[in-house]
Amino acid sequence: MSKTRSDWEQRFQSLTLEGRAFIDGQYCTAASGATFECLSPVDGRFLANVASTDAADANLAVQVARRAFESGVWSRQAPAERKRILIRFSELILEHQEELALLETLDMGKPIGDSMAIDIPATANAIRWNAEAIDKIYDEVAATPEDQLGLVTREPSGVVAAIVPWNFPLIMASWKFAPALAAGNSFILKPSEKSPLTAIRIAQLALDAGIPQGVFNVLPGYGHTVGKALALHMDVDVLAFTGSTAVGKQLLVYAGESNLKRVWLEAGGKSPNVVFADAPDLREAAEAAAAAIAFNQGEVCTAGSRLLVQRSVHEQFIPLLVEALKAWKPGHALDPETRVGAVVDQRQLDNVLRYIEIGKEQGGQLLAGGARTLESTGGLYVEPTIFDGVTNAMAIAREEIFGPVLAVISFDTEEQALQIANDSIFGLAAGVWTSNLSRAHRFARGLRAGSVWVNQYDGGDMTAPFGGFKQSGNGRDKSLHAFDKYTELKATWIKL
Repeated sequence: MSKTRSDWEQRFQSLTLEGRAFIDGQYCTAASGATFECLSPVDGRFLANVASTDAADANLAVQVARRAFESGVWSRQAPAERKRILIRFSELILEHQEELALLETLDMGKPIGDSMAIDIPATANAIRWNAEAIDKIYDEVAATPEDQLGLVTREPSGVVAAIVPWNFPLIMASWKFAPALAAGNSFILKPSEKSPLTAIRIAQLALDAGIPQGVFNVLPGYGHTVGKALALHMDVDVLAFTGSTAVGKQLLVYAGESNLKRVWLEAGGKSPNVVFADAPDLREAAEAAAAAIAFNQGEVCTAGSRLLVQRSVHEQFIPLLVEALKAWKPGHALDPETRVGAVVDQRQLDNVLRYIEIGKEQGGQLLAGGARTLESTGGLYVEPTIFDGVTNAMAIAREEIFGPVLAVISFDTEEQALQIANDSIFGLAAGVWTSNLSRAHRFARGLRAGSVWVNQYDGGDMTAPFGGFKQSGNGRDKSLHAFDKYTELKATWIKL
């Protein structure tokens, strides 16, 4: 029998919430003693006082991570042994699934059903997948004359720091720490100050699984303090980031001002979801479009926030879309029936509501939603929103809102649709709906986006790379390509 909201409330009462940093295999307060309050967007309840680390803590964590790396306790461990330990780590994640799901929901507001069914299993899967891969990636022997031997070896980069976002706290972190650890690096995780609790918790699980002290460290705190310190640190070899394009640009500057560390960015998106008149099933496309903007409260970098609909089916499609969105109503995030939870914090809620007002002012036609709701809960909820009659010049079509606000844009021809879809500084993802196989291939190839989904939205798994074109970033998470971010290639030429 699945748990009820009351069951989850009782489960919360038994939790011991940890808010300290994790350095060198143990929990510790920030060097300054500073903390910040962690409040739940679900209902405003106090969760924990969390360590607010800064440059002093970053220096210590980097020193510890470097020492662990140079010792070889993990970096020179046999790949098969690292695999065994990481698989145990993934098993511990699943053994603590309810605890981690509850922390994830209370910390950032997503529905408990999603945390249980998606976030925690996906995190465990990412760890296991990368663990299984590491002893199956082979080095190379170059084509050489018979008196020479050319070797190409892949070696761990060293100390890797990752700054991850609040919308999928564990999943985004695992896409980075799983391949980095599997490759033999030491790792420092800086979770968002808006959702630090699960990252702090899994640090102990990593140690329990057998990852040596100093190899996996967690520094909660703010981007402008500890995040900046890691980005500027002269002994961090790689910086991996998921977040806004503006912050990503600043991290590149910090890398240039310090040690030219490798910086891998998965940044913003304003993804087009393009529905042609010959879509296989307009109702299915409408349901997918509603999900593409409402899932996770629209707090998704790949959210299908620009819906391009061919004008000849516009009048037929819009009622289907409005009807489909009715299934995505906000509810208390601890209710297992809820599909749309709370927005992560007051600042983000205010930003979403601000963009809704801008959409009205710039001439968008409000068809659904558009208001805050469930205020009596003490939580931060907003109705999924549809604007029709949008042009690609409007702010709600150009700027990443990171909330459930959908901009519907009409088009006439395939060429026009492609021009509108690519008319963005972003290039993270895109969807296209058509029964024409040639058009599907042609349009997908023309889209300047790192992921393209045909007759679906948000497809793929750990076997497919994920990342963006243009100002949506560089490098790729997931798949074997992720190992390229956390390893160095060495050419060794031997005279025989």
